Amino acid sequence: MTQQDPGGNRGWTAERKGVLSRLRFTSLRLRLILVFGLVALTAAVSASGIAYWLNREAVLTRTQDAVLRDFEQEMQNRAGALPARPTQDELQHTAGQMAGGDQRFSVLLVAQNPDGRTVYGSSGGLSGFSLQDVPVSLRKAVNKAQKVDGPDKHPYHLYWQRIVDHDTPYLVAGTRVIGGGPTGYMLKSLEPEAKDLNSLAWSLGIATGLALIGSALLAQAAATTVLKPVQRLGTAARRLGEGRLDTRLRVSGTDELADLSRTFNNAAEALEKRVADMAARDEASRRFVADMSHELRTPLTAITAVTEVLEEELEAETGSMDPMIEPAVRLVVSETRRLNDLVENLMEVTRFDAGTARLVLDDVDIADQITACIDARAWLDAVELDAERGIHARLDPRRLDVILANLIGNALKHGGSPVRVSVREEDDSLVIEVQDHGPGIPEDVLPHVFDRFYKASASRPRSEGSGLGLSIALENAHIHGGEITAANSPDSGAVFTLRLPRDSAPAEQPADDRRQPADDSGKGTGRGRDDDAQGDA
Repeated sequence: MTQQDPGGNRGWTAERKGVLSRLRFTSLRLRLILVFGLVALTAAVSASGIAYWLNREAVLTRTQDAVLRDFEQEMQNRAGALPARPTQDELQHTAGQMAGGDQRFSVLLVAQNPDGRTVYGSSGGLSGFSLQDVPVSLRKAVNKAQKVDGPDKHPYHLYWQRIVDHDTPYLVAGTRVIGGGPTGYMLKSLEPEAKDLNSLAWSLGIATGLALIGSALLAQAAATTVLKPVQRLGTAARRLGEGRLDTRLRVSGTDELADLSRTFNNAAEALEKRVADMAARDEASRRFVADMSHELRTPLTAITAVTEVLEEELEAETGSMDPMIEPAVRLVVSETRRLNDLVENLMEVTRFDAGTARLVLDDVDIADQITACIDARAWLDAVELDAERGIHARLDPRRLDVILANLIGNALKHGGSPVRVSVREEDDSLVIEVQDHGPGIPEDVLPHVFDRFYKASASRPRSEGSGLGLSIALENAHIHGGEITAANSPDSGAVFTLRLPRDSAPAEQPADDRRQPADDSGKGTGRGRDDDAQGDA
């Protein structure tokens, strides 16, 4: 048994799909071909119809005039020579003579014999052309005497009619001899002319088909000529949209498409330059923030050590701290802690912006992770947990802790207790909802809750948090391939919904990315992150 080549089948399928995609109904190429085809078809059919009609009338009129003229002459010359009351033999003989002319038509003569009886003479004998073959309307017109006035001095005229019998066209005519005599009828087959006209119709049909094919080929050539630059422009635009800013088009000619290609190249060059300038400025800005954060860490470490000593003095029961300077010391301790959190958050944001943040994945029990996060920050009395043990996911525990700390801390600070944390599974995703019982988030604030340094109220620009917590939580969700959304509950309060995949894609990990969580939660203090997204409602 012969084995088929799957690669060849795939190649043929791909080629067929390529052809079908180029000729899809919405494509400009197909529409151009259809328009050309319809125009050519309309023109060809119109020209063929007019030509057929003109030739048909010309052929039939020429044949008809010749036959009627010959029949009229025969009636005057031969039928007019008969006596007023001829015998049947005389009619038969004259009809035969009349039918023997060049036009070869059948003749029927009708008259009254000397006995007053109606007799018939047919060129085809008794089984030939008969009176029943003549339409009744034609017989009435032939036998009806007209008024004699003006230039027309004869009461009887020549009448004719075209009929079809058994799919064969005929010309029937009739008249009476001027001055009295027999009535004559003529039957002429138009089958030769019909065959000629059918041949002409076939020829015109073939010419129409060839014109249609030619128009399709012409349309294809025109479409290829016109659309190939457009296709190249579309491909270049897609590559430019994918970030390949060095994409350029080859320009040839001086027509409108060449001008369009030059315009595209100029726009791409300007865009590349602008993006390069922006990237350079952005890189310089990130480098400045990173350097500043690193430089601040050294003095902050010393300051933090001093503030810890001062804080111990404040909490000591010896009363050694002067009551006059105690508020100032508490302010220094609070602001130092806030500055330390801000520096940590700035360093975390810098890593996200630089693309150096990586995941360190581990199998995590979600209920245990949330419990550990709440317990580490002394929130057990203020948070209700609705999560079954045994729900596992492959995540980065540190970054999940950062997300939870910011969401729960934000709910505690700006919402209302109790804060409810629930966990559920949806297909291959993990859904964690953090709901508070506060006033909710104003509608004009909702789109900005994840913005960096966003403050919902201009009257409170300064707060304990850095204004980066929710933004960092969202970035940590994104690096897992997840998402965080904020909304208001129909009952009361705000709801933050965290969706994470059960198995985040692993990535190459830098060795130094195991830092302390960057959040505004304030471990052990119950302080939430401060973006004032809800508190200023």
